[in-house]
Amino acid sequence: MAFIGVDLGGTKLAAAAFTEAGELLHRESTPLADRRGSAVGRLIVEQIEAISRTRPIEGAGVCVPGLYRASRGTVWAPNIPEWDDYPLRDELRTALGKDIGLTIDSDRAAYILGETWRGAAAGARDAIFLAVGTGIGAGILTDGRVLRGAADVAGAIGWLALDRPYVARYRNHGCFEDQASGPGLVRVARDLMERDPRYDGALRRDPHTLDAGAIFAAHDRGDPIAGKVLDNAIELWGMAAANLVSLFNPEIVVFGGGVFGPAARFVDRIRAEARRWAQPIAIEQVRFVASTLGGDAGLFGAGRLAMFANGGT
Repeated sequence: MAFIGVDLGGTKLAAAAFTEAGELLHRESTPLADRRGSAVGRLIVEQIEAISRTRPIEGAGVCVPGLYRASRGTVWAPNIPEWDDYPLRDELRTALGKDIGLTIDSDRAAYILGETWRGAAAGARDAIFLAVGTGIGAGILTDGRVLRGAADVAGAIGWLALDRPYVARYRNHGCFEDQASGPGLVRVARDLMERDPRYDGALRRDPHTLDAGAIFAAHDRGDPIAGKVLDNAIELWGMAAANLVSLFNPEIVVFGGGVFGPAARFVDRIRAEARRWAQPIAIEQVRFVASTLGGDAGLFGAGRLAMFANGGT
């Protein structure tokens, strides 16, 4: 028997079949293209059904890029049009029937489940996945259980208050995410260039294609603005990690998402910054590492969710 993991992102859907031991048997990836609303739900069903035709399936796990409201079985996913309160659980249960176990959860939960199953935090029961990409979130595992909170919003750390004074644009995505996500790096770069009219480096010469990748590339060439942007981000990543370590006392913090990636080289600097702020006993016993699953952390985590649907641990 196999288990299906489905990782829904903002632009594509990945699906895979796993053994109970975590061996990846088969995988597929499909762009969302112009799909919205129920068309995305149908695509998830189609992917599960397609894999189910190739081998016996015991359970399916689906992770979503937003909030899964477990009490109602609905999803809020801001990057998917018409998914403000989408009834995903009912749609999947109707299509798949009762023979296949089903579990749905947020991508944050899947990231930490994937890493503690087959990744950098394998075997850990107290661990945090700090995901930095288009947004910032954290998957938090405490005593072997994913922390979800009263409204399934736990881990929305993009709203951590790490700077002052308050700026109105924080209302949309939070203080931390405003400066240290992928788009946040671009916002900080633009702010710095606006304050330094004498700067004539690479970031100003091609402003229309400015993105996080361009900032990392400019940093590697010694660009002063890019250096300031990443110094600021490293400080904020370290402060956020320190707060998480002091609050939850994890064994390990895993840094992942699209920005880590190129920012993985800074993990030692992030740890050094975190040591300045964190509770001293907790910070000395925790490990900081980059994700070993990379972009597959959510997919493996969804496979792990599939086992929970059938009483797995």
